[in-house]
Amino acid sequence: MFDFDQYLGFLSFLTILTIGFWLMIFLLTFVVPYWLFGNIKELLKERREAKRAAREEA
Repeated sequence: MFDFDQYLGFLSFLTILTIGFWLMIFLLTFVVPYWLFGNIKELLKERREAKRAAREEA
């Protein structure tokens, strides 16, 4: 049915596919929300500081 090199190629394909699948799951559930939350937090902090600086100047 399969030669040994075809079997190794199929196993390497499945390994790469599985690693890619779990990498996408990890990125979509942890890295992207962490990045978005951090950026929104920094944006709000900058806006608060800008309002505070504008109030102190006036």
